[in-house]
Amino acid sequence: MTKSKNLWGGRFEGKIDPGFAAFNNSFRFDRRLFEVDVAASIAYATALVNADVITADEGDQIRAALDTILKSGVDENSAAEDVHSFVEARLIELIGDVGRKLHTGRSRNDQVATDFRLWIRGSIDDLDETIRAAQTSLLDFAEAHRDVVIPGYTHLQRAQPVLLAHWSLAYFEMLMRDRERLREVRTRVNVMPLGSAALAGTAFPINREDLAKSLGFDDVSRNSLDAVSDRDFCVEFLSACSLIMVHLSRLAEDVILYATSEFGFFELGDAIATGSSLMPQKKNPDSMELVRGKAGRVFGDLLALLTTLKGLPLAYNKDMQEDKEAVFDAFDTVSSSLMVTTTVFKNLGVNTDRARAASSGGYMNATELADYLVRKGMPFRDAHEVVGKVVRRAIELGSELEKLSLTELQSFSDLFAEDVHIALSLDQTLKSKSQTGGTSPDTVTSSIAIARKSLVE
Repeated sequence: MTKSKNLWGGRFEGKIDPGFAAFNNSFRFDRRLFEVDVAASIAYATALVNADVITADEGDQIRAALDTILKSGVDENSAAEDVHSFVEARLIELIGDVGRKLHTGRSRNDQVATDFRLWIRGSIDDLDETIRAAQTSLLDFAEAHRDVVIPGYTHLQRAQPVLLAHWSLAYFEMLMRDRERLREVRTRVNVMPLGSAALAGTAFPINREDLAKSLGFDDVSRNSLDAVSDRDFCVEFLSACSLIMVHLSRLAEDVILYATSEFGFFELGDAIATGSSLMPQKKNPDSMELVRGKAGRVFGDLLALLTTLKGLPLAYNKDMQEDKEAVFDAFDTVSSSLMVTTTVFKNLGVNTDRARAASSGGYMNATELADYLVRKGMPFRDAHEVVGKVVRRAIELGSELEKLSLTELQSFSDLFAEDVHIALSLDQTLKSKSQTGGTSPDTVTSSIAIARKSLVE
């Protein structure tokens, strides 16, 4: 086990209590920042050279040693207080006193904030690709089942028929907004706090703008107090992650419902389902149930951090160490949930006949009947009332609307004519929804093409 000396021991004579040390130390989770910590330290060494704080030779020694540390990787069994202590201890171990100069004008406060922003920036980029893969699976599913019709629901009651591809595209749009949100968060993440030191700013002539550019930041922080204590970017990231999980959970709920015997629209492939330890006939949608369940976990990460931050005075407080586990957990959970969702849509069968049969009953063409009367000149409110009476009569007769005779329909309005049954057909019902965003076959085909192009762009 690698031993590591604390970075703050000069003021203290006694030893830290082992129990408190274990409680205080963060290496077990913040070691995930190892690579970004080394990268930021390499850039900072260059900034110190450019500011004539250390010599060019010292800068070369520090950067070479940091490269060696990066290639060696992090020692997961280290007794270091945190990843920053681990890297500095290894640096001093390799090059001695020269390594002690790297932290000149830098505090762990601005170091941690910089590392965390670098890590979240990279994680946003990773999530963008993972969401994109899920979107691709939704588009592939839509194209493979382009002609399948399912009931559309409001209040979980059958409302109007829609194409299954249209349903799939609805979740595509949700995930597209999630990617847009993450990109917006990224702009506020990509501001560099390094050079703020502990809270008052650095006393050395570090060119922060050049340092920021070398690390890929768009800007530098404008207030050192705010820079080291700001965790808005973490909250925004967790908020975006929470909305992703809202969408994945809603999608999971639909898949779970549609795969039940009562609905019977979907058939879960063996790769994404489990069985029962007691009931041999069962095929359980555990993949989607877990995604639905893990949404609450990510919401908890967001609420936990908001609660931690709400009463903190300026500037840095140790409470902020709690930010990392929440963010790491949310990232891991969202990433795995997206990947599982992508897998589900590659292994999901569709019962076309069952879905179409469910789309053809339950008076889901009542709105089309009202629209028919409107096209004949009747005000919509009057048409709505007339069709409501027609539906009531159909229920009494145990008949669907399209099965009612023309004579029966004309007893409610003489505007009904021979073409009424064409208007009530399932195909015509779908075809009539031809405006942008509608569920007509032509519109949905166009929407799929636009969606596919958006992924490429």
